[in-house]
Amino acid sequence: MGIKSFAIKQLAKLVYKVVHHPAYRNIENEKFGFKAISGSYFIMDPCYIKNPHYISIGRNFSCLNNLRLEAIDEYEGVKYTPELIIGNDVSITADCHMGCINKVVIGNNVLIASKVFISDHSHGEIDEHIINVPPAKRKLHSKGPVIIEDNVWIGEGVSILSGVTIGKNSIIGANAVVTKSLPANSIAGGIPAKVLKSL
Repeated sequence: MGIKSFAIKQLAKLVYKVVHHPAYRNIENEKFGFKAISGSYFIMDPCYIKNPHYISIGRNFSCLNNLRLEAIDEYEGVKYTPELIIGNDVSITADCHMGCINKVVIGNNVLIASKVFISDHSHGEIDEHIINVPPAKRKLHSKGPVIIEDNVWIGEGVSILSGVTIGKNSIIGANAVVTKSLPANSIAGGIPAKVLKSL
């Protein structure tokens, strides 16, 4: 082994120790100000994180660029108590957007492809009383929390809407729009998403 190879290996070991040291994690947590962090994580810049003090992240979380996490505690004069919980060993590729006014829970060992949208709310209910109110001015409305259980794989371009629970070990096909809960051990796809096969 040459001197250069040896030096690179030693430097890599040193960087690993620093990044996984609790003091470094505390500095990173201060950078974002998360409610809780269980261990090391990687979030690639650029990212946008709104109200991180409502967001908890498990160990070994990783996400590529353009992550957008929004815990909304006030909108158009209405107060909310959001909670966004990301479990252990969750991996997200680029351009993911999660928003909550209620509760969004991502279980352990969840894999999320790029361009995924997960939200527990929308801009109001559509009825004759608010039809003339601009969408951006409507009060936010939630049908309930979004729960994604353990070992779920979410394909590219999927949208998961409020009040939905996705059961453990399920797979959601690319570009699906999930408007209703899906049972464990299922493959689902389509608009709106339906169970295509049970595992």
